[in-house]
Amino acid sequence: MTDFSSSPIQIFSAFVVFLSGVFIALALRRYFKASASRSLTLYLWHTLFSFIYMAYVLNFGGDARMYFLSSSSGELSFALGTDAVRFITFLLVQGFGLSFLGCSLLFQIFGFLGLLAFDASLREVTWRKSRQVRLLSTFIVFLPSVNFWSAGLGKDSLSFFAMGLALWAALDMHKRWLLVFLSILVMLLVRPHIAGMLGLGLAVSFVLQRGVPVVQRVILGGFAIVASAALVPLGLNYAGVGQDAGFAELIDYVGERQAHNLTGGGAVDISNMSPPLQLFTYLFRPALVEVRDLFSLAAAIDNSILLGLFFCGGWALFRKTLPDHLFAHNRMFLWTYSCAAWLVLSVTTANLGIALRQKWMFAPMLIFLLISVIGRDRDLEKNDIIAGKASRFS
Repeated sequence: MTDFSSSPIQIFSAFVVFLSGVFIALALRRYFKASASRSLTLYLWHTLFSFIYMAYVLNFGGDARMYFLSSSSGELSFALGTDAVRFITFLLVQGFGLSFLGCSLLFQIFGFLGLLAFDASLREVTWRKSRQVRLLSTFIVFLPSVNFWSAGLGKDSLSFFAMGLALWAALDMHKRWLLVFLSILVMLLVRPHIAGMLGLGLAVSFVLQRGVPVVQRVILGGFAIVASAALVPLGLNYAGVGQDAGFAELIDYVGERQAHNLTGGGAVDISNMSPPLQLFTYLFRPALVEVRDLFSLAAAIDNSILLGLFFCGGWALFRKTLPDHLFAHNRMFLWTYSCAAWLVLSVTTANLGIALRQKWMFAPMLIFLLISVIGRDRDLEKNDIIAGKASRFS
């Protein structure tokens, strides 16, 4: 059996991996418009959760343990999804001699980069807002749920990395469109069906986005449509539906998934729930009244904060001029992808433990969209004050 402990050489190699993350944090801080102190603080905070994640897996089990144990096999073959992570772990262990600690620290660097991109996106959209809104966005970035699942060896760190890149790219798609395709490729590596949704969101945004030259819209939009047309069947095939599945097959698949993973403390029967209740269950449960242990308490607190944000953001969004909101920062892409992912995952996931991990493939985009409409820009408030004073003297 593979040894989870580390020899002195493996401890040194893990330390080198950690220092490499420090260098990456400092090297990319300017690109993500972060100060050195903020970038390093985020990296150290995320690394702390990597150790917590490792301790949790070693004591209670988890996919990370399986990935590392499979690295001792010499008959691994490359494939998308779980096998891709197994293959990467095999290369890290057999090729570079990394221990479980070293592999975990390397994977968490990708999760950190997703976190750094998420933080940069929130700072970009809140820098003209009140201090309270900016503090709220910072508080969300440091939430345990945001950091825990993306800090370990597994698919979640890579998918969170892909999500963060896609969100950051959406803020300036004209200059960062290559990042979107990189995020799709990374997501394709670990979760092909989610990559199909990213491609779908990209295609919709290029076709409907305002201000894009016709030639660029035709070329990039056509490419995105072709890419999504290829990714969606691939994702369906990966999920086990079949790339030629019809409506009846999709309904059968949803029913099968709703009865899947109905064991364990996080199991919940969603087959008799209405779609709105399934959406709520997936994103906001467990609630505080469902707390059973310290882990579920942390999740419930985070979910309560997210629920409050959705109430405030939803009310602010209701009062906004929708066309202007949809086309700023390419939010058409963000809304299409995040809503599609939320809907599909909520009707096919019957285990809250799985939902806690997988929702961070799209929840940061919803958080960005909602926090962007909360409060008013300071420039607008200043103009309103000036206009109010002028009206009193007119």
